[in-house]
Amino acid sequence: MDAPVRGLAVTVLVIGANGYLGSHVTRQLVEAGHDVRVMVRENANTTGIDDLNVTRFVGDIWSDDTLRAAMDGVDDLYYCVVDTRGWLRDPAPLFRTNVDGTRNVLEIAKHAGLRRFVYTSSYVTVARKRGRVSTEDDVITSMRGLTPYVRSRVQAERLVLRYAAEHGLPAVAMCVSTTYGAGDWGQTPHGAIIAGAAFGKLPFVMDKIELEAVGVDDAARALILAAERGRVGERYLISEKMISNAEVVRIAAEAAGVAPPKRVLPLPVSYLLATLGSVKAALRGTDERLSLGSLRLMRAEAPLDCSKARRELGWEPRPVEESIREAARFWVGLREARRRQRREAVGNDTAREGAAE
Repeated sequence: MDAPVRGLAVTVLVIGANGYLGSHVTRQLVEAGHDVRVMVRENANTTGIDDLNVTRFVGDIWSDDTLRAAMDGVDDLYYCVVDTRGWLRDPAPLFRTNVDGTRNVLEIAKHAGLRRFVYTSSYVTVARKRGRVSTEDDVITSMRGLTPYVRSRVQAERLVLRYAAEHGLPAVAMCVSTTYGAGDWGQTPHGAIIAGAAFGKLPFVMDKIELEAVGVDDAARALILAAERGRVGERYLISEKMISNAEVVRIAAEAAGVAPPKRVLPLPVSYLLATLGSVKAALRGTDERLSLGSLRLMRAEAPLDCSKARRELGWEPRPVEESIREAARFWVGLREARRRQRREAVGNDTAREGAAE
């Protein structure tokens, strides 16, 4: 998929370029011929960008001097840093990264003379209610009842838009839904479901779980289009369609050539397991991925109208089913590659032992 190209190449910076979405944004920018800088944490897994010709800055969102150096002379900045661990028992890290860290970057970015600051937000920042379709105009007015993860995302997005209104930061907020596709080197939680389906290891699928979803390549393209065409101070919903968890699993299994799980976990049973997860977390002080908070987040879905991005950005996403198939094939290919490496390693060891004799 080709990235949009301006008349001339520009200098861009991707903060969080090693992440799932950030790596795809980086790749498309490089393919478009731009002068690409990336900023990644020390010891981060950079497999997704190691083959790209980029200028690398090592530091985190608290490394002020590195941030200033990386932003110097930059036209467009893509901010792709987020802590997505909505299951944390102690939510402090979510607010530390998603809110405080974003504020620190914004303070430096407002002096950088940027042409565009493209912020990776989330579709969870849009007010949704079952039985109606939501748009960017639907604003969350109360934090009551929201999970800590959603509160952190709402607060962070509000910060970005406030800097646009009050400090002249040319920011655009991209409210991205669940992303699927290849190159999930860090294995996101939704990527783990694809992997489990592709390997035939999912014992069941959860009933009555639906997600707004989009291909990761299409989401990356939307961010790049936003730098070119997005209106400052606006937010854009980035999703292709709502799709059930059962359908995602079925498509992934089919692409991998295995049978999907036959067992369906009824919603009341899911709530029971989530309750047990929450109790276990409280008693043992552990972080449980299936908890009442995480299940509430999965159940908070309602359809979105993403026509604003299509209309204003010229964004034309592919059917997300294609990206789900690509994700499944990615995991199968990765498993086969690792198996070949192990066989080759065993063969080399055997050959060395034979030579030694």
